[in-house]
Amino acid sequence: MGGAEKIPVDVRIISATNRNLEQKIKEGTFREDLFYRLNIVTICIPPMRDRKEDILPLIEFFTEKFARQNNKSGIEISKEAVDSLLKYNFPGNVRELENIIERSVVLSRGSLITLNDLPMNVRGFREEASAQQSKGETMNDRIEALEKSMIYDALAKMNGNQTQAGKLLGITERNLRYKMKKYDIKYQK
Repeated sequence: MGGAEKIPVDVRIISATNRNLEQKIKEGTFREDLFYRLNIVTICIPPMRDRKEDILPLIEFFTEKFARQNNKSGIEISKEAVDSLLKYNFPGNVRELENIIERSVVLSRGSLITLNDLPMNVRGFREEASAQQSKGETMNDRIEALEKSMIYDALAKMNGNQTQAGKLLGITERNLRYKMKKYDIKYQK
């Protein structure tokens, strides 16, 4: 950069984004010339919720990785915990799954990761809410269950960032904190 002499180089650039760059070009927030320099081969990777078959191999990979890193040999995951992970939508995609497994391995007391070692939002909160609905609860009970579920999902998607979760929900951070206190929600990454 800035020199007068041309120096030949042979490089490959691999980049990733979760934004629609063609839309960003139309909006004027991404340079068109840069897009066409970088956009030679495009690989679209669907979100985890659309490729459930990848979850189990990733669970096994991350469990082995973090067990090795934390000197915890022989760590396994219970069937109930695996089932809960397979049902979860992973708004944070692979990084969220990786963080969940790392947390579970680090915090597990024995060699078996159980449902209780998983964060609350993964443990099947929606299933608990549906079970409660079948017990003849009131409309207010159902609204509270829906609010709780939406709060857990927003916090998970925003990796615990309350300001961003509030924006996602269309409420202020202060209102979100009030509701978290009201429903005794303690989000754990």
